[in-house]
Amino acid sequence: MPDPQIVPVVLSGGSGTRLWPVSREKHPKQLQPLLGGESLLQNTLRRLEGLPLGAPIVVSNQEYRFITAEQLRQLGNGKWTLLLEPAGRNTAPALTAAAVYAMRDGADPVLLATPADHHVRNPAAFRDAVLRGLPEAAAGAVVTFGIVPDRAETGYGYIETRVGAGDTARGAPVDLQGFREKPDAATAQAYVAGGRHFWNSGIFMLRASVWLQAIGHFAPEILAACRRAVEAAQDDGDFVRLDAAAFALSPADSIDYAVMEKLPAAMDLGIPGRVVPLDVGWSDVGAWDALWHAIDRDGDGNAVKGDVWLEDSHGNLVIAEHGLVACIGCEDMVVVETADAVLIAPKARTQEVKTIVGRLKAAGRNEADLHRKVHRPWGWYDSIDKGERFQVKRIVVRPGATLSLQMHHHRAEHWVVVRGTARVTRGTETLLLGENESTYIPLGVTHRLENPGQIPLEIIEVQSGSYLGEDDIVRFEDNYGRKQ
Repeated sequence: MPDPQIVPVVLSGGSGTRLWPVSREKHPKQLQPLLGGESLLQNTLRRLEGLPLGAPIVVSNQEYRFITAEQLRQLGNGKWTLLLEPAGRNTAPALTAAAVYAMRDGADPVLLATPADHHVRNPAAFRDAVLRGLPEAAAGAVVTFGIVPDRAETGYGYIETRVGAGDTARGAPVDLQGFREKPDAATAQAYVAGGRHFWNSGIFMLRASVWLQAIGHFAPEILAACRRAVEAAQDDGDFVRLDAAAFALSPADSIDYAVMEKLPAAMDLGIPGRVVPLDVGWSDVGAWDALWHAIDRDGDGNAVKGDVWLEDSHGNLVIAEHGLVACIGCEDMVVVETADAVLIAPKARTQEVKTIVGRLKAAGRNEADLHRKVHRPWGWYDSIDKGERFQVKRIVVRPGATLSLQMHHHRAEHWVVVRGTARVTRGTETLLLGENESTYIPLGVTHRLENPGQIPLEIIEVQSGSYLGEDDIVRFEDNYGRKQ
């Protein structure tokens, strides 16, 4: 008998503030290539290839919907649903909305709920573990995946099972005893020594109907709000937009707090809990010290990425995205350089990065939200220089893409084509510009930029005027639903 179909539910709505400055609120860590050429979101879906899969459901924040959709297209599998949350409500409403959506045509698939920002060194072993748990999930159990701990970690929650290390080492599903909060050091040591505790991966597998039964029992207000949000959802091109008013009525809660921690004691529900041990080189990539654990290190314990030079330095994580970074005599430090911000912190204090991000947001600093390089549905731009009354941008437009028909009240723009072909609407004129050709967009003139070619269009834009903010855009027509 063939394995039942699995519908991945990828939870991709987090902001990843502890990985600032690479992760920003509007371009968070799951969309960043922290561990190779593809993003963590893309890696999450890649590691599922080879399983009996249905079309994935990716639950994401509408703020970064366009780059999420583009990354899904780059995977090349063609079929997926991008379910947009109008506001963050944590993981329990996200999974509930996905389960309601998955059952909309009367189906009851097995859902594999996984965060988008985890790293797995051994994807084949991960797939084997999923297949070990699949029959249990198909039969009505809640299957959770417990990470075999390699150290007494106080930064993770733990899962307790009913059997000892000898049984769990075989990798077969075992009975769930309960979930335990992040322990102190002594308790973590005892957990690891006892062999019955695993790190809580936050990855779960269960029937859609089983999740709805459980969430309806423990948090009926979440289920009611999510049902209404899906019933009133709107299809919008690549996106399914949950109804904002209905979804706003859902309480914010995590899968663990809303259901999983209560499940073992709820015998009346009749939903068994099972744990599949995972020994696959897992990391939640939750902070810079976790990334240091996840990637390869040299003989001195240094993990580096980019143009990095080290002298008499040990146990460091050093990332250079934009220029050369040199470290002398550094011990157990994190140094992260981006185009517009640099982080330097002891590795043991990287959980505190979110405090800096909070202060930046309170001060109204753009660095909390956006990179210097900003992704848009038509491509991206990089603000390469700015000063009083001027700004210079490098703009790249994807083949066939079109910016909105727009105008500015406070700035004029000069465009120079450096690669590709540009079709420019300027007032009543239409111009076709090739490499090394330019045009001028006066203040207050309606204009549009298009790429009619087969290769990316790259231009240099020089803005000049009394105000250069991104909110000085009046859109008249837009292919991406952004018209005022």
